[in-house]
Amino acid sequence: MELDLEGQLAERAYPILASLVTPRPIAFVTTVRPDGKVNAGPFSFFNLLGANPPILAFAPGDREDGTPKDTARNIRLTHEFVVNLVDEAIAEAMNKCAASLPYGENELIPAGLHSTPSTAVKPPRILESPVSLECQEWGTLQIGDNRVVIGLIKRVHLREELFDAEKQRIRTDKLFLIGRMASPHWYCHTRDRFEMIRPK
Repeated sequence: MELDLEGQLAERAYPILASLVTPRPIAFVTTVRPDGKVNAGPFSFFNLLGANPPILAFAPGDREDGTPKDTARNIRLTHEFVVNLVDEAIAEAMNKCAASLPYGENELIPAGLHSTPSTAVKPPRILESPVSLECQEWGTLQIGDNRVVIGLIKRVHLREELFDAEKQRIRTDKLFLIGRMASPHWYCHTRDRFEMIRPK
């Protein structure tokens, strides 16, 4: 079976692709307006792109009326943001932050989450997040209606128990992130894992 996402099914591209390419990591992005007001929003069109230099990208869509979401608006004005990763403990709170609030309202407050200062950028980190990546905007690509924000990762903050200082490795057995599954409402746990050794 073949699906034409440029023609007959163009309007269904999002739910089709979002249900096929799974699980996707979640970028729980914090930004600030120029006046310092905090915004937080989750995005699952997100991933790492490279390590030299460390870069990531996410794609904040538009509101239903076609205006940029607050995250994109703030990054355009300040060129900084923080990607906070989402584990099982803050999954419900993250979902509450997906609600569309008026511009300038802090989504963290009704979700019961707290901000804490970053070290290299102005937007705060989310205190309850297991991992936060402080980013400077490298650039934003506009491809049709898609806005792809590319960030240079300046700092990584993580819970102390997640890092093996001697081996300089992440203790992945202690990091229980969630993933985005089929559109519109499905997620997954990441506890079920298996190992495959890469052949030489």
